[in-house]
Amino acid sequence: MKHRGSPRAFALALLLALCAACGRGGGPAGGAGHKVLVLGFDGMDAARTRSMMERGELPNFARLAHRGGFAALGTTVPPQSPVAWATFSTGRNPGGHDIFDFLSRDPRTYLPALSMADVEEPKRFLRLGSIRIPLSAPEIRNFRRGESFWKVLSDAGVPVTVLRVPVNFPPDRAGRGLSGMGTPDMLGTLGTFSFYTDKPVEKTEETGGRVQEVRLEGETVRAEIQGPENPYREAGEALRVPFTVHVDRASGVAEIRLQGQDRLLRVGQWSPWMRVRFDLLPLVHSTGIVRFYLKGVDPHFELYMSPINIDPEDPALPVSYPEDYARELAERLGLFYTQGMAEDTWALNQGRLDDAAFLQQAEIVFEEARKSLEYELARFRRGLLLCYFSSTDPLQHMFYRYDDPDSPAYDAGRAERYGKVIQETYRRMDALLGQILDRLDGDTTVIVLSDHGFAPFRRAVHLNRWLIRQGYMHLAGSDLDEGKEFFANVDWSRTRAYAMGLNGLYINRRGREARGTVPPEEAGALAAEIAARLKGLVDPRDGTPAVSKVYRAEEVYHGPYADHAPDLIVGYARGYRGSWQTALGAAPAPLMEDNRKAWSGDHCIDPVLVPGVLLSNRRITARSPGLIDMAKTVLDEFHVRPLPGMEGRDVLE
Repeated sequence: MKHRGSPRAFALALLLALCAACGRGGGPAGGAGHKVLVLGFDGMDAARTRSMMERGELPNFARLAHRGGFAALGTTVPPQSPVAWATFSTGRNPGGHDIFDFLSRDPRTYLPALSMADVEEPKRFLRLGSIRIPLSAPEIRNFRRGESFWKVLSDAGVPVTVLRVPVNFPPDRAGRGLSGMGTPDMLGTLGTFSFYTDKPVEKTEETGGRVQEVRLEGETVRAEIQGPENPYREAGEALRVPFTVHVDRASGVAEIRLQGQDRLLRVGQWSPWMRVRFDLLPLVHSTGIVRFYLKGVDPHFELYMSPINIDPEDPALPVSYPEDYARELAERLGLFYTQGMAEDTWALNQGRLDDAAFLQQAEIVFEEARKSLEYELARFRRGLLLCYFSSTDPLQHMFYRYDDPDSPAYDAGRAERYGKVIQETYRRMDALLGQILDRLDGDTTVIVLSDHGFAPFRRAVHLNRWLIRQGYMHLAGSDLDEGKEFFANVDWSRTRAYAMGLNGLYINRRGREARGTVPPEEAGALAAEIAARLKGLVDPRDGTPAVSKVYRAEEVYHGPYADHAPDLIVGYARGYRGSWQTALGAAPAPLMEDNRKAWSGDHCIDPVLVPGVLLSNRRITARSPGLIDMAKTVLDEFHVRPLPGMEGRDVLE
């Protein structure tokens, strides 16, 4: 075919076509063989990483930094994992992606709710007596707004594989993906363990789990697994599956018998995955998977069961995209945790797991993630491979007490055994990185990052008690020693401010909150007044400042969802954090108290105190890079234009 027009016009048309191709993923870096590997190590701390690199303890991190660069990576306000990973994924500040905390609050009820995702039952049913047949699918919503950068890449024709990145349930319809933090268990929670014991218990419900008191009949324990409610029954009764355990106290072993599966465990041993089949109707069932840990048989029988995970080979909810991708991984690599927060920190907090058992579980979780990465690396030819590892976060949360002699939970004897867990975890990630670097070619951009750093959590601040003492909150009941959870004892008619979540403080604004008292035109001045007073909050024990900085929402957030944010975000000082009770709307009597829980390290403080890490084999050219820059940085690797609303800059050469 003849070309019509001048050679200059043809050249211009060709140039425009090439530019358009670059916008769709072409160009030198986005060529047929270009690859970008992103490794996310949750909670890896910049100061600790730098110090260990300088001492020669992280040779592969140093090797990567020598090839390109290392920098502290600015986190989000607040530096909470779902907030930070949502910013990483979308290139938007929280006002653009609508995740401000682990918890959000309903201004109509003041009740907290999980901020990442939700599953609602079908809207329409066909009722046949006590049976109801769903006529529509359940509604599954990811509360993160804004498209992820890997969805943008996929739409531009770039192959993408995304493994376990938080706030990605249900997973984006892009390439291949496995959901991460935010994925529920079969009960619809972020993780509810079960604990079976013949030791008398005062209560059967505790944070993060359920306790079932059982009896030893001879050498046999009869127990049951309490599953989800039966969606086909009007009454919504919980599904229950019986199982038995045969105990040999003299030998310290027990045999679990569950639906034709027999597993013999020694004390201190984890079982492999076992399937649990819940019969919904004749010929209709749903399956989950569980692991057991035999904690003890003498003097008391103690058996832990993990949360009931969604079965990746027969998923009740979408944990992967495409749907059969989870099945593919399970068939090739074995069953794995699908629950988004797999390491059971609350079971350790409650004493249902001990330190050794928790370390074993963390090893299981790490190995499952490593195997999936190895599987994908073997077929990584071009495009984006993004893999998230959780280990560095929960192991710092739970073992900081053995690395910090000033922790109220410090135990010198146990520190002899567990005082190096955090350093060993960092070295484990370094070894993993070394194995990966050895097998990559020269056309692969490698990015290693974390969402935030870490600090000790020694003292808990009851922020609602401070609001009461300052006259901003009032209790309704005559017993003023303690406010109840979920603001059950609050007199809203006299309350002007309240705290909920790990960093948030809200003005009880008229027209926004159901029982608001503060006129909108006075809300700004009240927020400024509270912020100024909070900045002077000191520990009554020794006068140490407990708050580093207080952030006004309008100063740090912008975008279509900025008005959903807390009015103030409290940046606690190092060593302090908002209490667990504050997160759920309670107000215990003391202003502050020692944190004696196993959960002894944290990051929900002033974000400038807990930066994450950024390493790459490409030179880091930007000063003070931040998580919000990473979406555009990866898009630029493939010459794909960011979407409107995406912020940040390319931080690599």
